[in-house]
Amino acid sequence: MTILSAIGLTKEYQMGGVTVTALQGVDLAVNKGEFVAIMGPSGSGKSTLLHLLGGLDGASAGEITLGGQALGRLSDDAITRVRRRKIGFIFQFYNLLPTLTAEENIALPLLIDGQDLAPHRAKIAGLLELVGLTDRRAHRPNQLSGGQQQRVAIARAFVTAPEIVLADEPTGNLDSRAGTAILDLLRRSCGELGATIVMVTHDPRAASYADRVIFLKDGVVVRELRTPEPNIPAIVEVMASLEL
Repeated sequence: MTILSAIGLTKEYQMGGVTVTALQGVDLAVNKGEFVAIMGPSGSGKSTLLHLLGGLDGASAGEITLGGQALGRLSDDAITRVRRRKIGFIFQFYNLLPTLTAEENIALPLLIDGQDLAPHRAKIAGLLELVGLTDRRAHRPNQLSGGQQQRVAIARAFVTAPEIVLADEPTGNLDSRAGTAILDLLRRSCGELGATIVMVTHDPRAASYADRVIFLKDGVVVRELRTPEPNIPAIVEVMASLEL
């Protein structure tokens, strides 16, 4: 079942009187439970696409549908509610609040949405266990390693049981060992939580964890590769053929 789709997605910016096209007619469909990676060189439109899919920016043309809702037809307040309740975000630099504990950072989206935490305590405890931080639940970000902070950020992204999680270079600020642990965790979350993930990355190793890799160049989808098993050489070969 398709949970997220984009049809004819175009994004243009005005820079010094010049129109810059960041995305041009992008079509995309993501199925429930799927892990999709988006790859491309700097300036290819990867982050722009992720921001549009997450309702963080508006498209110049085209339509995005999430769970049957056309985002472009919603009011600003309705878009905000969709972001809070239906979309989880994972960023490269964690974006944790330094004064809150790991457990409190995980619960933050629920508090922002005005929800009572009592019914969610078991879920938060389960997420702490999933990311391996039960014994660090009372630690603040400065007491955690980079990899541990990203684990908190992942648990936070899943606490609202979102329809989709959008990850922007989630391993870009981590060493190889911590990055591998995060990718393993994202992969497991698809099976254990039924998660749907769209991840932007420049790293073929990270992309190899996905079910499908979409390649962008100059704002256009130029290739798609299915990866039923991790296959870094195949991804590198496509990148070379496309001069990415």
